[in-house]
Amino acid sequence: MASRAVVLLSGGLDSYTAAAVAKRDGFTVCALSFNYGQRHVRELDASRAVADALGVEQHLELDLDLTKIGGSALTSSRIEVPKDQPIDPTVIPSTYVPARNTIFLSVAMGWAEVLGASDIFIGVNALDYSGYPDCRPEFIYAFEQLARLATKAGVEGGALTVHTPLIALSKAEIIRLGLSLGLNYGLTLSCYDPGIDDRPCGHCDSCRLRAAGFAEASASDPLIRAAG
Repeated sequence: MASRAVVLLSGGLDSYTAAAVAKRDGFTVCALSFNYGQRHVRELDASRAVADALGVEQHLELDLDLTKIGGSALTSSRIEVPKDQPIDPTVIPSTYVPARNTIFLSVAMGWAEVLGASDIFIGVNALDYSGYPDCRPEFIYAFEQLARLATKAGVEGGALTVHTPLIALSKAEIIRLGLSLGLNYGLTLSCYDPGIDDRPCGHCDSCRLRAAGFAEASASDPLIRAAG
C-alpha cells in the first residue's frame, strides 16, 4: 500500500499542482481544506472539484473561523483587497492572513499523526508570490523541527517531512508542470475577490500573478476562456 500524505488543498492553482505531484510521486493523497472565513470561500467548491479530479482517498474540510482574529483583507470586510498595485516581495500585503500556514500545517500535522503519515505537501512558493513570510524555505524547515518536538511520532523518532515541490519554481514553471501532469486548471480558483458570478476580478495580486504565469508559459488559462 502506498504511503499516505496529507495535502493542504485550497482549490487554487498551486495547491492543485502540489497535490498532483504527491500523487505522481506515489503517495495516497488525503486532502485537507479549511473554511476559515475567507472572502473567496468559493475556493472550497474548487477544492472539491480538484479533489474529485485527483481521486483522493479522503477530503477533510474543517471550519476554522479566523474572521474573529481579522487583520487581513481576506478575512475582514473592513480591509479592501489591493488591486492593480505594484507587487513588492519585500512588503507584506494586506492579503496576508496572520499565521495562516502555521495554523494549517499544525492541523495537517495532527491529522498526519492520526493517519500514520509522515509526509505533508503544501503549495507554497517563494519566487512568484506576494511577500508572505510563511512561504519561505526557512519557515518550512523550522516547522519540521517543531514537529519533531510537538508530536508523539516525533518524540518516538519519527520525522515529519513537509514537501514544498513548488517553492523554487516560477508561476510559469508551475503551470508547465501541471499541464505536463494533465491538470485542468479550469477547476481552480485563484482570485482573492471573485464577483457574485464567481468570475475572477483580474486585478488582485493572485489574478495578476496567475495571468502573468500563463502568458510566460505560452498557455491559455481555461478559467478565463470559460468566463469569456
